[in-house]
Amino acid sequence: MTQPRFAPLPALPYYAVIFTNQLANPAPGYAAMADRIFALAQAQPGYLGAETTRDASGLGITVSYWADEDAILAWKQVSEHLIAQKMGIERWYAHYALRVAKVERAYSGPQGRSV
Repeated sequence: MTQPRFAPLPALPYYAVIFTNQLANPAPGYAAMADRIFALAQAQPGYLGAETTRDASGLGITVSYWADEDAILAWKQVSEHLIAQKMGIERWYAHYALRVAKVERAYSGPQGRSV
């Protein structure tokens, strides 16, 4: 599934879930599960978009955007997502950090914001 590199900026405010992780080496089955979970997230109420990248060392950052905290909490409890979380902790991630932030200002460019 091809996605744009940058998620569209929705109306403010919205929420960002920032998931940074380091894959263990090896991480068999990770890519297939990541694709499945991404497709599942896109179908969730309140999902607005995502941006994701992974470097050659296995460090990945995914920022998913959500309409509100209730949508994030509901996504966290989706059964298939719970399985992926468990597998990530037990098999795939050497380390991870998850942050949730309310986005109150956002700009895009290259022109950026007007001064």
